[in-house]
Amino acid sequence: MINRFFKNTFLFLLITIVSCGRSTGQNEISNPKADINTLSDKISSKDYQRILVGAERIEEYLPLLKNKRIGIVGNQSSLILNSTGNTSEEKKYTHLVDSLVALEINIVRVFAPEHGFRGTADAGETVKDGKDPQTGLSVISLYGNNKKPTPEQLKDLDILVFDLQDVGARFYTYISSLHYVMEASAENNIPLIVLDRPNPNGHYIDGPVLNPSHQSFVGMHPVPVVHGLTMGEYAQMINGEKWLKNGVQCDLKVIKLTNYDHTKSYSLPVKPSPNLPNDLAINLYPSLCFFEGTNVNAGRGTKNQFQVFGSPFLNKAFFDYTYTPQAMEGAKNPKHLGKLCYGKDLTNYPKTDRINLSWLIAAYNNTSDKSQFFNPFFTKLAGETTLQKQIENGLSEEEIRGSWQKNLEKFKTNRAKYLLY
Repeated sequence: MINRFFKNTFLFLLITIVSCGRSTGQNEISNPKADINTLSDKISSKDYQRILVGAERIEEYLPLLKNKRIGIVGNQSSLILNSTGNTSEEKKYTHLVDSLVALEINIVRVFAPEHGFRGTADAGETVKDGKDPQTGLSVISLYGNNKKPTPEQLKDLDILVFDLQDVGARFYTYISSLHYVMEASAENNIPLIVLDRPNPNGHYIDGPVLNPSHQSFVGMHPVPVVHGLTMGEYAQMINGEKWLKNGVQCDLKVIKLTNYDHTKSYSLPVKPSPNLPNDLAINLYPSLCFFEGTNVNAGRGTKNQFQVFGSPFLNKAFFDYTYTPQAMEGAKNPKHLGKLCYGKDLTNYPKTDRINLSWLIAAYNNTSDKSQFFNPFFTKLAGETTLQKQIENGLSEEEIRGSWQKNLEKFKTNRAKYLLY
């Protein structure tokens, strides 16, 4: 394993030199002919067991890309660590696309999910086709009217590579993009390589299982809100359960993680989307995203997205934290823009291993605008109608959680067939 790590790191450093043209950090190699023994002196012992993401295991997939015409599904999270240092500030990352271009891999075009290729668009904002200014590559949006690559967009490709950082929640749309990419891959006989990445919420499984009658782009499959699968495992489940249209299955290869299991913590090197700025927001996202289907703001328009919530309608005697949402990148028109919101500050909340419904229930019970509290999007997020009815009927958090357990146990049994770690 150590030898493989040295080999990988050596490849990453070569990529940096090719793409940057010179060494800029104390841990980068100025001599591309440096051997593995020399390189090993630059690697701290704590890095020997570092999680290697699929994109970093270049020797596993580079031979599959040689002399092929490639389509990449990626965004700003598609990063490769190409040097290591003693502090996080010393670690240098290169984008997967930039790295492969530097290695003279023939990338024909890039496909971008919600938020765009460089990850700055608002949630729900239409992402337009265009060109990546850094590489000049054509970028095709997979968000908006064109969620699935068309035969015309795929006709000159030999293989697709999928590399997106998921956060483990059913309503996070990157897994919906995965579904449509797999479906297009199967229908057009194009192999798909998924470069796996850790699930930062992979340590638990929770929430209501989606009822297929409420399928949407924020919930395409009969899985719970928190599914506990990596992208590679989820892709295997899509194939194995024959969830693609007409039961087709794609020619799938997963480049696995190393040194990973579902109990390990993983801190993302960049925001996976504009409104998930840190580990806490990612951890609280499965709980607070339910507010997106209500008249409560979940921190959009602040620097603490998905770490605070509030509304002008909440009882200020019960909710004494205040903030005013402002327009900003990734939240150009946040809910209750410019209005004083009363709510709760969760910025010091400890890491959780379950969905917290107490905040949602308390907000409903202490709003002056109950008739307008829920909107139709809530059912799409919940994946069923029961949760809204349970809250409106005054059920406790534990009573609601108890109603999930039978379906959760069934899902866990099925999920085990697709685990890679």
